[in-house]
Amino acid sequence: MRNYFFLASFFFLLLSSLPAWAAHITVFKAKRILEYKADGVIRRFKIGLGASPTSRKLRQGDRKTPEGNYLITHKNPQSQFYLSLGISYPNLDDAVVAAKSGIITPRQHAAIADAIKQGGAPSQHTPMGGDIFIHGKGAGSDWTWGCIALDDQPMRVLYDLVRPGDKISIRP
Repeated sequence: MRNYFFLASFFFLLLSSLPAWAAHITVFKAKRILEYKADGVIRRFKIGLGASPTSRKLRQGDRKTPEGNYLITHKNPQSQFYLSLGISYPNLDDAVVAAKSGIITPRQHAAIADAIKQGGAPSQHTPMGGDIFIHGKGAGSDWTWGCIALDDQPMRVLYDLVRPGDKISIRP
């Protein structure tokens, strides 16, 4: 019985000391909904997208919102769009598609892949575009250049919940 109590206590302490890395954001582009899940709680927010929101982002200026799995890279409290959360676009899948399509060069593809494999941010200055964020200033329409926009009050809530390193999945 003592062994069971010791093991149960050990696992409780171990689990309670783990970081809350289980936080996850999922964007449902077709539904215009962002869902934040952490600690068994789900919060949903209405969103606006890029002005050409269907299909995945391929190049700078296409006004499309990316699709795939990314990370939150940083928080910007000084954003011109109220508050913002950086998204690690492009990912490896984006770079492969862009290279096969001739949008980026093999050298640019290799640089993106190396940065990601080393845990760094990929270049934001390739023909693929970059500087993709979740930010404030309005969820009422699809008006961004590829970002995900929330109204300011929900953006404040999300900004306070999210940490760099949290996962984000952007779905069609």
